[in-house]
Amino acid sequence: MNKVRKAVIPAAGFGTRFLPQTKAMPKEMLPIVDKPVIQYVVEELVEAGIQDIFIVTGYHKRGIEDHFDSPNLDLIENLKMGGEKKRYLLEEVEKISNMANFVYVRQKGPYGNGTPLFNVKHLIGDEPFIYTWSDDFIKAEPNRFKQLIVAYEKYGASCMASLRATKDEDYNRYGCSGGVMLEDGIMDVKEIIEKPGKDKAPSDMMNISGYLFTSDIFDYLDTALANLKVGAELYYNDALKLMLDDKKRVLAVEIKNGKYYDTGNKMEYLKTVVEFALARPDINGEFREYLKSLNI
Repeated sequence: MNKVRKAVIPAAGFGTRFLPQTKAMPKEMLPIVDKPVIQYVVEELVEAGIQDIFIVTGYHKRGIEDHFDSPNLDLIENLKMGGEKKRYLLEEVEKISNMANFVYVRQKGPYGNGTPLFNVKHLIGDEPFIYTWSDDFIKAEPNRFKQLIVAYEKYGASCMASLRATKDEDYNRYGCSGGVMLEDGIMDVKEIIEKPGKDKAPSDMMNISGYLFTSDIFDYLDTALANLKVGAELYYNDALKLMLDDKKRVLAVEIKNGKYYDTGNKMEYLKTVVEFALARPDINGEFREYLKSLNI
């Protein structure tokens, strides 16, 4: 069984929900306190043993490349001039580019979240890989990618990160898996229904924020593309459903001890910033007192 050491992050979207802020700055670079959203995702991947990270971008995403590049000499000299007071900042920015091997690919092809996979097919080869978003994540221990890898190593199948629905609107917001439970928290998926509504949902397992695909996903993407109608979008779910039709095993893996954060819309982004700020020992006391002072 091949080791999981590669990951793909699609990051070519325009971030229109955050305009005008995202007119010149990639939405993936929106800060959670003092760290961009995409860095949280990358740190999770690295912690799980991922070595090569392929980021599929558009022409307006140079800021992502710059962030994961080595710091420029002007910044280094400025921080060195700050002496011991700024040494930790120098170490922080220098380690960013060394976290993994970063490769950038420009997205091209039909609209849809299956297209970034085509763009990196030649780089992935026959290896399993993580496919995850750049503007949401699940905070968990062990982290979600480690949990997916454990399931993959046990069953040798593609895995979808899942959380249990906790409210009725979850069934209208996420894809839902139906199938047979192999063990606590791991389902052998027989069907995937997009936003089914609670009455039509086959289970309470919602597919959220991350996947571990075996390389045969590419063969089914080829078929999905060949069947694509003019003007239609290409989705990775189209390939997953073809895999299920062909009796390929796909697992829904419940991420244990996990909480989902969606920074792709304004309200959830603000909630995430506040929660992470309150968890920071260096600022949470003063920040908490400020919030109390608002009397809201």
